Amino acid sequence: MGRIFGGLLLVALSTSCGLDAGAQAKAKIPGNDWIQLFNGTDLTGWNKIGAESWTVEDGLIHGRGLTKAYGYLETANDYKDFQLSLRFKCVGDGNSGVFFHTGFKPNSVDTTQGMQFEIDCTMMHHTAGVYAEDGRGWVVWPSPENEGVVRKGEWNDYFVEVIGNRYRSRLNGVEMVDFTDPHPGAPDGKIALQLHAGGQGNMQFKDIWIRDLSKR
Repeated sequence: MGRIFGGLLLVALSTSCGLDAGAQAKAKIPGNDWIQLFNGTDLTGWNKIGAESWTVEDGLIHGRGLTKAYGYLETANDYKDFQLSLRFKCVGDGNSGVFFHTGFKPNSVDTTQGMQFEIDCTMMHHTAGVYAEDGRGWVVWPSPENEGVVRKGEWNDYFVEVIGNRYRSRLNGVEMVDFTDPHPGAPDGKIALQLHAGGQGNMQFKDIWIRDLSKR
């Protein structure tokens, strides 16, 4: 399969660097029509999939790969078209991601549908690219010059947008991909945070907000 590269036009957004208190406060409340998906206290509105550890500590979601198997934390609600804003930190060496339009087999970590915006703080591992769970694998990578935008051991600002079969992502103020999928899968489903199998997964998440754009 050919590799499709997106995000060739770089847009540096000075307001999203998140280094000062004002920028951090802005990141927590993207807008009046955004809904908080994580309340900072517990996992209300989320469901655990698999045996890996998902806890809330000091206002953060901690995902830990105890058995080196797949693990997910999925939303209780389905989402079709949306914008999602969150902050993540890679503490271990594991791989993660933000799944969308996702479904799982009963009592299993096996997906029945879905796509993924990648999270992997190892260089050249395509964070903010899109991976399909329908057997296609990678459908779009960030351009090579943007592979170093992700920051391991630091907080990263992540924005993703799904409208129909168009997928967009922005990482730390840099536009990463803008891709129209010629073979889209399920048009609706859960959003899920992932712990990938095999690594010493230790991921942290906070400031998770969604803007539901669906017309049902």
